[in-house]
Amino acid sequence: MAHYAFLDENNVVTEVITGRNENEVVNEISDWENYYGNFRGQRCVRTSYNNNIRKQYAGIGFTYDSDADQFVALKPFASWTLDSNNDWQAPTPKPEGAFYWDEESLSWLAIPVG
Repeated sequence: MAHYAFLDENNVVTEVITGRNENEVVNEISDWENYYGNFRGQRCVRTSYNNNIRKQYAGIGFTYDSDADQFVALKPFASWTLDSNNDWQAPTPKPEGAFYWDEESLSWLAIPVG
């Protein structure tokens, strides 16, 4: 079984479905991205539940970067920026240990223990 993401006109994922494996031929159909895309009237791009292709499994609201052939996750916080690898980066690197990002203070805060 394979998974496919439907994209709107801005390459934003609107839905992800389970479909035929790309090596399956049914009624002479073997190009499943094209088939599903034509059926729905949207561009369709295969995604991998195991992150084997296109960087990561697509989710609704993700963007498809066609130049890099990768799905880009939703921006986690307003202050974060996208790097050249299509990964979101905080304004400061995360320290070692258990920390979470606090957007209000624009800093990493330690997770209380106990």
